Amino acid sequence: MTPPEAPEDQAGTTPPAASLCLKVMKTRPQFLATARGRRQGTSSMLVQARNRDDDDPVANIGFTCSKKVGNAVMRNRAKRRLREAARVVLPEMAKPGWDYVLIGKHGATVDAPFDQLLRDLRYALRKLHT
Repeated sequence: MTPPEAPEDQAGTTPPAASLCLKVMKTRPQFLATARGRRQGTSSMLVQARNRDDDDPVANIGFTCSKKVGNAVMRNRAKRRLREAARVVLPEMAKPGWDYVLIGKHGATVDAPFDQLLRDLRYALRKLHT
């Protein structure tokens, strides 16, 4: 069965969106291990990344916002925006075997235009992979 975003004439082939498998981090040790890796700040977010040095083709992704971002409504809005930015950018720029954590910033993550979030995430990933 082909996913809805796959073109009809390429039925049975790998869809463009399935080029990299992403898995969401859920445990504290995963977040702490990534925090010991590299980090790149932008105007709207902080991105932490580390290479796990294993042959696992999965890239792990995590999202977090502290209480500095605001109340629960603001933190959840910031995390939703970060998740959507990651959904758009990571399939094309993430590397297999890497862990990524996107951290929201006070005011900037919620108030920045979505195009700015995408540009910031692409910039951070380029810097982290060089």
